Amino acid sequence: MKRFAVPILFLTLCLAGILVARIEPLFLATEMSIRFGRNSLLVLALIIPILAGLGLNFGITIGAMAGQIAAILIVHWGIGGLPGFALAALVALPIAVVFGWLVGWLFNMAKGREMITGLIAGYFANGIYQFVFLFLAGTLIPFRNETMILPQGFGLRNTIDLTPIQYALDDLLPVKLPIFGGNVRIPVATILVVLAFCLAIVAFFRTKLGQELKAMGQDAHVAAIAGIPVDRNRITATILSTVLGAWGQLLFLQNMGTMNTYNSHEQVGMFAIAALLVSGATVKKATVAQALIGTILFHTLFVVSPLAGKALAGDAQIGEYFRVFVAYAVITLALVLHAWQGRRRPGSTAPA
Repeated sequence: MKRFAVPILFLTLCLAGILVARIEPLFLATEMSIRFGRNSLLVLALIIPILAGLGLNFGITIGAMAGQIAAILIVHWGIGGLPGFALAALVALPIAVVFGWLVGWLFNMAKGREMITGLIAGYFANGIYQFVFLFLAGTLIPFRNETMILPQGFGLRNTIDLTPIQYALDDLLPVKLPIFGGNVRIPVATILVVLAFCLAIVAFFRTKLGQELKAMGQDAHVAAIAGIPVDRNRITATILSTVLGAWGQLLFLQNMGTMNTYNSHEQVGMFAIAALLVSGATVKKATVAQALIGTILFHTLFVVSPLAGKALAGDAQIGEYFRVFVAYAVITLALVLHAWQGRRRPGSTAPA
């Protein structure tokens, strides 16, 4: 019970909210199939750095920026559908690799403080991202697309229409299942892609590099003595996480169909980390199953809480406040427990 206390608590909250708001099973099933497809890969992107001993990768926000840069480019080029989405994933790859290498290098310079470093790096990168697309796009960077550029002739609009690639993957294999007295639309292709990444991550940790990363996560000093290139592998783990974050953001955006140019990426790290932690994962240990379970629990609460708030107090905004509070509370609790456990170990210092 102690081990599964957090997921049990979240499951209880979800069930209570469903009963209070009297949510239709058909509506909940439809919402959760969509949310599972568009959010799971972002949560899976956190597993590799955790098992490599880097902790929670708050720098995943930078990976999301790489995905958004690719989305902006393919919309600017006017390439839509599945080819446009595939091209966006291809364009995002080298951008995310470069970003991941820089973040990994930064993590090596701040060993033991990777989580706070990733958080601050995300804020710093966000400033550069906004400067590039708010001031340089249309001035130093040639950008002549009237539907994307602000009226003054430079800077991207706050919202970019991603209709050309909307549902590019979700509708590749359209399926409607007759359950709960109605048809539930299932984004089969997207879910299959997520499951393929699950299998790839499991297979990756059975490779030589994967075993080295797990050894580093258990004890980096012993791994270094054993001849494992710890610093290089830490950068590799960060690059892999950043690439998965970029692709995860593209999955998210192709489902949404619109992108808030300057804000869509800001909460990616917080919500992905919270989703992972509600499954019972910790700063040092996480599994693929926990990532999937956490995504389901966390986003069920996302669907339920506004409706429950409206049913209880007549205001859906109360539920919005509650779910944001829960996201930050779960992360705070995980970090406090991590620091407390670090202090209990003789001769250890608690990384932040």
